[in-house]
Amino acid sequence: MLISIENGVKQYGDRLILQDINLTIEDNDRIGLIGVNGSGKTTLIKLLLGIEELTQGELSRRSGLTVGYLAQNNGLEAGNTIREEMRSVFSDLLALESELRQMEQRMASSQDEHDALAAAYAEKLARFEACDGYLIDVKINTVLQGMGFADRSDNTLVSVLSGGEKTRLAIAKLLLEEPQLLVLDEPTNHLDFQTLLWLEDYLQKYKYALLIVSHDRYFLDKLVTSVCEIDRTRMTRYKGNYTKFTQLREEQRVRRQKEYDAQQKEIAELEDYIARNLTRASTTKMAQSRRNRLERMERIEKPNADPKAAHFRLSFDRDPFKDLLYAENLALQVGDPPKTICRGINLDIKRGEKVAFIGQNGIGKTTLLRTLQGLQKPAAGRFRWCDHVKISYYDQELKTLHPDKLVIDELWDRFRFLKEGEVRSLLGSVLLTGDNVYKKVGVISGGERAKLMFAIMSMERGNVLVLDEPTNHLDMATREVLEEALAAYEGSLVMVSHDRYFLNRVATRIVEMFEDHVDSYEGNYDAYLERKSYLEQRALAARPAAQAEQPKEPEKQSAGNYRTREQKQEDARRRQQLRTLENELAALEVRIGELEQSLNDPEIYAQYEKMQEITDELNGARERYDQLFDEWSALAE
Repeated sequence: MLISIENGVKQYGDRLILQDINLTIEDNDRIGLIGVNGSGKTTLIKLLLGIEELTQGELSRRSGLTVGYLAQNNGLEAGNTIREEMRSVFSDLLALESELRQMEQRMASSQDEHDALAAAYAEKLARFEACDGYLIDVKINTVLQGMGFADRSDNTLVSVLSGGEKTRLAIAKLLLEEPQLLVLDEPTNHLDFQTLLWLEDYLQKYKYALLIVSHDRYFLDKLVTSVCEIDRTRMTRYKGNYTKFTQLREEQRVRRQKEYDAQQKEIAELEDYIARNLTRASTTKMAQSRRNRLERMERIEKPNADPKAAHFRLSFDRDPFKDLLYAENLALQVGDPPKTICRGINLDIKRGEKVAFIGQNGIGKTTLLRTLQGLQKPAAGRFRWCDHVKISYYDQELKTLHPDKLVIDELWDRFRFLKEGEVRSLLGSVLLTGDNVYKKVGVISGGERAKLMFAIMSMERGNVLVLDEPTNHLDMATREVLEEALAAYEGSLVMVSHDRYFLNRVATRIVEMFEDHVDSYEGNYDAYLERKSYLEQRALAARPAAQAEQPKEPEKQSAGNYRTREQKQEDARRRQQLRTLENELAALEVRIGELEQSLNDPEIYAQYEKMQEITDELNGARERYDQLFDEWSALAE
């Protein structure tokens, strides 16, 4: 057991935040924590971390427990470089390494110092090796590369990083710390697909407990083995991932309602019998027995009614032609002066397809959507929509809304033919009711603005919906409603989304964007992953066969089609040099291990000259290893 809460209650004054909280976190638990905004997720985390205390109940924590917390403010030191920030994780181990080097120098320079320090040195060296002290830089480089810092200099200051980069660096630092309980609060924000896949793979192999707060349902599906939902101050834990949780929650809701209804029926029958028979002499005892039974009955609490969900009706009046969109050698540009960011875009989209564009951050996904609508000019190439296309556009920044207008006017001004009751009813369908409709658009929340935009789109009746990150501002319940509406929509979708769960449910085709081309995959996101993995494995398997079947080249070949003999000879020379370096590195690793073992031999302690000789050789072997490793790395690249 790492942490346990029994009958926990948390209040702020008269305001009840959490009640009847029972939670035990064990070693290797993988827990997803979900709930609507303001439900108490952050409060529960603060209780677990010891930042706040329970109002009532008991909380126990394992002695010496280490907890890592990724808050939405990352806690990095702005004045540190990337490398300094990462190495700070290993400050104790680096201090121990420095102490070992100093002890080696002292032992080598004086026999008396050697004898006095030998035992302490052996103990510290064993501790350093047990903590993988020699792998510090390897660990740092692995995590930095996985979290998308391969192209960033280690000397880059934290202060110059973007908000997304700081989040990724904070995650990298936590991964290196390896706490016994790792708490991640919305870790998938600002991560592209490549980094997300790496992080999921890394966390699947994480050897300690995880507690993840996330709206990324696909991320939860991949990682968690139980889901804790906070709803109306109470928390319920369900076994399984997010998809299993939704199934179990619905089954539990139906079961509780049936149990409540059955008990209410029984209560009504008992009360009716008591009322009719209590005063009759022949049935008084039976009526009293039923009254006692009724008084002893443990009443089932009435299940909370499900919160009202938004409702989207998306339809259109006329079909466009079958060949919906054609693009040839399209190139995208941004900035002033214009800079080309993506080229070689060739597309052929048919009516009824639901096409999702994915790719690394900054590749130009939003720019593509804007270019296809004529909102900005392409750098090169051409595209054409078929006749009878009517586009309805969802902009992820919701800039098409007017912040100074009232909510009701934002809708009514666009569709003046509607009556006030119809406008109010339409806003009510997306849960914009009461005084909220008379607030300014710029004052309401991002989620409410998103719902307002979908209400507008339902009235626009576009036969092509262009959606840029449509789930960004929505809670999970509203995302599911939107997914159902878009899956049922009979028109065409052209969209960009980082929500892989959404892509799995809605997309019928995935188009991955690169700097110089796009790749198209039929099916949803899982089908894309499966197909891409298959193609990569086939390419790897075909590579040796292709090399074996390569015909012998003549001495002189035309440049540009085949490698020259000189190029092939240079490749062969590099491969031979790599093998030589790898053999030397392996031999040095063995020798360094032998020398370190010798330093722990009591028979060597008394031989001052031998000890100094071994220490000098060890230092030289380490320096030679570092030098060869740098050569190997440069040659391998």
